[in-house]
Amino acid sequence: MAETRIGIIGGSGLYKMDALKNVEEVQIQTPFGSPSDALILGTLEGTRVAFLARHGRNHTLLPSELPFRANIYAMKQLGVEYIISASAVGSLKEEVKPLDMVVPDQFIDRTKNRVTTFFGEGIVAHIAFGDPICKNLAEVVTEAIASLNLPDVTLHRGGTYVCMEGPAFSTKAESNLYRSWGATVIGMTNLSEAKLAREAEIAYATLALVTDYDCWHPDHDSVTVEMVVSNLQRNAVNAQKVIQETVQRLSENAPQSDAHSALKYAILTNLDKAPAATKQKLELLLKKYI
Repeated sequence: MAETRIGIIGGSGLYKMDALKNVEEVQIQTPFGSPSDALILGTLEGTRVAFLARHGRNHTLLPSELPFRANIYAMKQLGVEYIISASAVGSLKEEVKPLDMVVPDQFIDRTKNRVTTFFGEGIVAHIAFGDPICKNLAEVVTEAIASLNLPDVTLHRGGTYVCMEGPAFSTKAESNLYRSWGATVIGMTNLSEAKLAREAEIAYATLALVTDYDCWHPDHDSVTVEMVVSNLQRNAVNAQKVIQETVQRLSENAPQSDAHSALKYAILTNLDKAPAATKQKLELLLKKYI
């Protein structure tokens, strides 16, 4: 199977890429189980990419049920070096309006029921995560958005994404707490992916698609699924345009990323003495360090 350097993870509303050509579905098994769905391989702007519907193509998986480790490991097995993640989010700032796009550069973790590391079982690693988004990949995404001049879309560069557990949306007290922290948007998935992508030495950036004002805004109704779905459909069209443009730019000039050597100084365990079964399980991540 030919290697695929660019992976796309589509969130709520983005279950397929209409522009993909020469499409092939691949069922991948990983040491961490099966991904959310079959991975869709194809060409986009002449470049081979892998697409995964984060919640399954029929949206059957809750955020807390997502097989995050299998999703990222499957991308690694395909040879992916860059992941573009598209996600629906709520806005925590007045100026960040529904249908706007945010390319965040920070996360706050409010999850509690997830495993967000490949390590353990005899091998310890502590990745540096002060800058959780690959800034060079994020710059390619922001340049792609800016170049498209999408109507009704304002681009916000940088900002903090609060990752909550879900599946319920926030209370007003929680929403106002996150606003007091200076956070920009809120979602339920991306931090888990970002941590695992860093451990897998894959550059990761988020395209956050605003659907609502969460529940804090006095002049807007609290978020409902009906409201979200309406804006998701409009966001999905714009997201596909951004992803196509980003893929074209990456194919022409893929940036360097610190993520590509994230494990170099992160592994504390002497791998010569580590359990053989764990080394075998993590062979894809460890092979250049053994």
